[in-house]
Amino acid sequence: MPLISSRFRAKGMFKNTHFSTIYSAKLRRINGVLQERERIALPDGDFLDIDWSIALPAASGQFSQKATKVALLFHGLEGNAQRTYMLGMAKLLNQHGYDVAAVNFRGCSGEQNNLYRSYHSGETEDIRFVINTIINRGQYENLCLYGISLGGNAVLKYLGEKKDIPQALKGAVAVGVPADLKASLEQLTKRENWVYRTSFLFDLRRKYRKKMPQYPKRLTWENYHKITSLKTFDDLYTAPAHGFKDALDYYAQASSFQYIPEIEIPTLVLNAKNDSFLHGDCYPYAFAKASKTLFLETPKHGGHVGFYQAGDFYYNEERALEFFEETLA
Repeated sequence: MPLISSRFRAKGMFKNTHFSTIYSAKLRRINGVLQERERIALPDGDFLDIDWSIALPAASGQFSQKATKVALLFHGLEGNAQRTYMLGMAKLLNQHGYDVAAVNFRGCSGEQNNLYRSYHSGETEDIRFVINTIINRGQYENLCLYGISLGGNAVLKYLGEKKDIPQALKGAVAVGVPADLKASLEQLTKRENWVYRTSFLFDLRRKYRKKMPQYPKRLTWENYHKITSLKTFDDLYTAPAHGFKDALDYYAQASSFQYIPEIEIPTLVLNAKNDSFLHGDCYPYAFAKASKTLFLETPKHGGHVGFYQAGDFYYNEERALEFFEETLA
């Protein structure tokens, strides 16, 4: 499939990658999304919290009382269902007849998960379980997936694994995707990205510390004090907690880049060229050119999920809705 020529045009300060990224993450506000939490028990004794928002009736009354289409949203590293990038997408989809299930990864809903393990960039079993749980309820005829950053990588990997994908799943959109985790980590270690690196590390260390009373023999103060970089965190916690040899093994196995050629349902990847988190194989140009189902759109600007435009909604949100509607037509 040919690469998509993007319509997105950033203006003014939003052409700057750091301004668009930080403004969007810290200053944007979304109001009017009513969420109701559902806790889903997982087969291994843990749980996931899903924050639902329901389709709003149109003025014409065209939406039935119960929607027949649903979108599942997956957040980024140390995010949750209340991040503005999740709420903005949920609000727009609700306005167009979609129920929205905003999924909090394990330990990200404000309450510690039960197990030693938590979540990571390549976790797909939880995605698969949630999708099948919702589909098996029988309400929805059509389902779409939307992933941001880490969540986008997990969604692409899930699709490329081609394992137990339901017929109701019609399309997916992934935004700001670190499809090559090692390349993305190398980007984050650069001097200009110190603010993001520091913020992520602060949140991860805090979560490690809060989890220590649950598993004092496995999560030690000695290792806590060693966690001075994202790679060290992955070496000391992410890898051993999730069955990888070390951080490099984790990055190699969990990166979605190697799974992208196998994706069979219509999928849009929207990665800004000036996204300071991304590099190299995070932009799968060759795969997109050869694929009938992978659409790659790489606007010149947008930073990391910072596709600001005038109005209530960001470009990535309106573009995702447009793509979903095309796949359902």
